[in-house]
Amino acid sequence: MTERRHYSVKAYRNESFLDSRDARALRILAEYLEPESRFSHYRVHDTIVFMGSARVVPRVQAEEEVQAAEQGSGDLAQAKLRLDMSRYYEAARELARRLTEWSKKLSDEERRFVVCTGGGPGIMEAANRGASEAKGMNVGLTISIPVEEFDNRYVTRELSFHFHYFFMRKFWFAYLAKAVIVFPGGFGTLDELFELLTLLQTHKIRKHLPIVLFGRKYWSEVINFDALVRSGTIDAQDLAIFYSTDSVDEAYNYIVEQLSQYALKEPGAIL
Repeated sequence: MTERRHYSVKAYRNESFLDSRDARALRILAEYLEPESRFSHYRVHDTIVFMGSARVVPRVQAEEEVQAAEQGSGDLAQAKLRLDMSRYYEAARELARRLTEWSKKLSDEERRFVVCTGGGPGIMEAANRGASEAKGMNVGLTISIPVEEFDNRYVTRELSFHFHYFFMRKFWFAYLAKAVIVFPGGFGTLDELFELLTLLQTHKIRKHLPIVLFGRKYWSEVINFDALVRSGTIDAQDLAIFYSTDSVDEAYNYIVEQLSQYALKEPGAIL
């Protein structure tokens, strides 16, 4: 009679354990170590982060929607709003392209100031698209949430990441960033913006991190920063944490000046 032998599964190959509550710390650690390994392999040590709404569409698409609505297919008012907001898509695309072209001219052997987004549609797609059009590698940090499928084909395949934990995704936004550009967005964009503002205000982020709020009218309507100052809930000098503009040229010049002055000689992640 042949003796039956029992072979135990190694712990690191035990999928039921790895997916369990008890292994949560391992999954969190994996979302730190695996991206770190890839960033190191592809020599990506600095990023310029673009944030903004996933709902903003390219101008061409918005114009087609207006035309269709005028012919009786769709909501004309909504289509016109999307056309108006499409200017932010085109601005993000152009700004990412120009910043990528600038960074590629730097003599550093490492890849400096790589465009990084949340990897989704809208403003994120626009920035990845602009970087791709400049033939630069770019990063997409997607998150698993119950939304319809989307295809952001402009993210560099080797630097496309998919997270389960929001806080680990936010860590990678902040850790490598040397500049952040925030376009109009909703709850997610506001969440990411205010976390960065808080970390800068409290000096938990110690590196120089310029933040640009793109779209003065939008941001002045959505957030009344002056009211916070008048109420005494923030100091007037806290408003210097960010720079506001409506101009791609102004945003580009400001970011290049800030990076040239504070970040060129300090490659790598600094918090």
